[in-house]
Amino acid sequence: MSDKVYYENPLNTRYASKEMQENFGDAKRFRLWRKLWIALAESEMELGLPITQAQVDALKAHADEIDYEKAEAYEREVRHDVMAHVKAYGDAAPEAKGIIHLGATSCFVDCNSEIIVMRDGLGIILKKLVNVMDKLKTFALRYKDLPTLGFTHLQPAQLTTVGKRATLWLQDLMLDYESLTALLEKVRLRGVKGTTGTQASFLDLFDGDSEKVKELERRVVEKLGYEKVYAVTGQTYPRKFDYNVLCVLSQIAQSAYKFSNDIRILQNMKEIEEPFEKSQIGSSAMAYKRNPMRSERMGSLARYMLSLPINAAMTAGTQWFERTLDDSANRRIVNAQAFLTVDAILNLYLNIAENLVVYEKVIAKHIAAELPFMATENIIMECVKAGGDRQILHERIRVLSQEAGNAVKREGRENDLLDRISADKAFAAVHGKLGEIVDAKKFIGRAPRQVEEFISAEIDPILAKHAQLLGEKGEVLV
Repeated sequence: MSDKVYYENPLNTRYASKEMQENFGDAKRFRLWRKLWIALAESEMELGLPITQAQVDALKAHADEIDYEKAEAYEREVRHDVMAHVKAYGDAAPEAKGIIHLGATSCFVDCNSEIIVMRDGLGIILKKLVNVMDKLKTFALRYKDLPTLGFTHLQPAQLTTVGKRATLWLQDLMLDYESLTALLEKVRLRGVKGTTGTQASFLDLFDGDSEKVKELERRVVEKLGYEKVYAVTGQTYPRKFDYNVLCVLSQIAQSAYKFSNDIRILQNMKEIEEPFEKSQIGSSAMAYKRNPMRSERMGSLARYMLSLPINAAMTAGTQWFERTLDDSANRRIVNAQAFLTVDAILNLYLNIAENLVVYEKVIAKHIAAELPFMATENIIMECVKAGGDRQILHERIRVLSQEAGNAVKREGRENDLLDRISADKAFAAVHGKLGEIVDAKKFIGRAPRQVEEFISAEIDPILAKHAQLLGEKGEVLV
């Protein structure tokens, strides 16, 4: 029967990268379980338990020989995924069968491996995040001097520049970067804690030697490449960690959502477009259309991501005493899908940010339609300098502005306010200066310098710190 008969998660088939899919795949997870069992057995041997080097060597020799069919058969029999893999591992390394998982509870492998998988996933997210920042930096610097209409309430306001607007997108990502790196600095393993977190089983194994139990945990964690552990746990690591992770992923999705909406509006205005490939079809019915498919998809995925932290919050809040198992099925779905979703979002962000198309003449046309109104105060001031009466000038320009506005709105004509001013004797003092007065670059304030200063002070140090991660490109699969 064809696999197409069954539902497949579109995050895997359409959106997320193979790198992130592999990070959350079974192969990595179960290899981590075996790595944890090896670290535990080796450390227990080093601290004097009756485990032989030959047994540890056997575990290492068969670490990658995972018989998934056998493990699945065992799980159907025992209804326990960890014990199913203990049995399968014991079959692969029979001489070590009796010491696998010695003193441990299921969460020794499940929780520690889950933290490692999420930590590695955050590393993938970090790599893509700084690459998006790098693309936006290039874009912002390229267009730092290009005036464009600024908008408040989605109504034309004072001018800004295309590059300055890009720094707003970039600053959102910078704040996400700060949240992400702060989280990474605090990642710690569950450690070796036993069934309810008391380490009682290990204390029994070491005949009440508390120091050896503490040293066992230190060695196991060190063999996994970590230093920090939770000082106290129940059976699991605190599920608040999942919530914190999903909140950071949500922040990245929020930033991408804002960017995608801005691009969609700008594409409607024909000022900036996301990339559109030669053979791409915008609409099945309207062949002329160039729909912002990438930005729309980014927003769609971001909306899904924004809904996930509340799920993790409920899981964290409903953990009874030392643990309850109603988190398990939920977390298998939510944690992985959150990472796959943000991975897909950043792939799109990379692709769009690197290939944005700017239509400078359309932007200039839109400025020309609004700037005469914005420049009226400047025109009045120039006339006052030449001896004019401000009150008379203000009234005249109010009347002319109303007339020009009505011509635009009611008659669909171009903004001819400057022509009306040129024909009015009250403004004779500026009749030869209007072009200079309404030069768009005089209305952008410090925008170009702000772009340069922000990138130099805030962004360049981040990119320099992660220079080895740069060079990624965003691939759009479909």
